Amino acid sequence: MNINTFQAELGIVFKNQNILKEALTHKSYLNENQDWNFPNNERFEFLGDAVLELITTIYLFKNHPTLEEGELTQIRAALVNTKMLASLSEGIGLAKALKVSKGERIGGQISEATAADAFEAFIGAIYLDQGYEAAERFIKKFVLSKTDDVIRKGVKDAKSLLQEKVQSELKLTPTYKILDETGPEHSKTFVAGVYFDDELIAKGKGQSKQEAELAAAEIALHYEKK
Repeated sequence: MNINTFQAELGIVFKNQNILKEALTHKSYLNENQDWNFPNNERFEFLGDAVLELITTIYLFKNHPTLEEGELTQIRAALVNTKMLASLSEGIGLAKALKVSKGERIGGQISEATAADAFEAFIGAIYLDQGYEAAERFIKKFVLSKTDDVIRKGVKDAKSLLQEKVQSELKLTPTYKILDETGPEHSKTFVAGVYFDDELIAKGKGQSKQEAELAAAEIALHYEKK
């Protein structure tokens, strides 16, 4: 998709077109187009990820004062997971506008992970070009507008969310081990670890094995976003 067409259809015109061009450059494109004068969008993705998480967190905190931390975490995870962001990227035409290698776009489609990363990079670009309020408007319009649907459908627990994310992005299934248990039989505290292959990613504590595993999964979700 032409960059001007993309901006016109989305209704967002960048002051600095170079920022947009960088946000729309996937690393694979540079391998086939060495004369392209812009770096890949991974730095923008890093920034956009943080902006998206902050704005989403503040919105949920302010608008859902009765929800507990665990519920807020699950809703946030459902709003910003790979599948959701990839769908939004396709919906606004961003996935089509992204510059990728021929091998990266198979049958006219890019992978969910690439589409989701592009969405975060685009948020970073909006923040750099037009500031926090513009980024907030964009996120509210396209991401946070899905909040009621997510709540109505019900959110999955942290273990389910982590499994979907890791299977989608890393093609493996998280495993859990109980690493420690302390206290008397009637009041034990368990420590669980979550692993990707043989790598320990996070630990969590709980009054049951299941609670400890859920705590570890929640920490792992946060770790992955960083």
